Amino acid sequence: MNCNEAVARIAALADGELDPVQSDLLERHLMRCANCAAEHRELLQLRTQLREELPYHRAPSELREHVQQLGRAAATTPVAQRRRWLLGGALAGAMAASAAWLLGSALLAWHGGNELASEVTALHVRATLSHHLVDVASSDRHTVKPWLSSRLDYAPPVSDLAAEGLVLEGARLERLQQGTVATLVYRYREHHIDVFVRPQAGTSLPQRLDVVRGFNVAFTQGAGMQWIAVSDLNAAQLAAWLQRLADG
Repeated sequence: MNCNEAVARIAALADGELDPVQSDLLERHLMRCANCAAEHRELLQLRTQLREELPYHRAPSELREHVQQLGRAAATTPVAQRRRWLLGGALAGAMAASAAWLLGSALLAWHGGNELASEVTALHVRATLSHHLVDVASSDRHTVKPWLSSRLDYAPPVSDLAAEGLVLEGARLERLQQGTVATLVYRYREHHIDVFVRPQAGTSLPQRLDVVRGFNVAFTQGAGMQWIAVSDLNAAQLAAWLQRLADG
């Protein structure tokens, strides 16, 4: 098995969907190929993290009893009626699954306070798990700012606060709410901070703090820009650093 074949099957292996022969071939390949093995490990880590952080909703006892009644009735009815009962059970299960998904999505949005907080948190998590925090790696703002300005239709302010403990590590571009925005990446001690910067337009952002999936999200405005920061840094310090950056 080569790398192209392996990559196409890694997700199926993680979900236990491969037959024994394919599983054995892929596992042998992963023992020889460090790159494919690393991708497999990252996928397993992401699955574990999602299971731990996303809300899990048990079916109500009423639904369980209803499904059990359907099963008992199906076992004692004629074939045609049994099919109707089973169809009703399948529809009930599908409706329950859809309701659980919608409820989970709504809870995530509610937990984050708004869609914007949820979106920037998802971008931060994806960049962290993929080990792709920066497109341009530099602590020199005179390198980072021209790199961003040449790829955007605006020039985001880039501050160097290393003397105060906030170290610039670089920047990347992200798609946020259908637009491309500058994402400055800072480090404060052991904490990475993503700072999304875009021109002030339309509705002003509230100066507030949200919590999404255990990450703090801060909003502010300054220098004609909207500023949004995401990090596992404590909320008060994150808000203070963000305001410091916005103030230039």
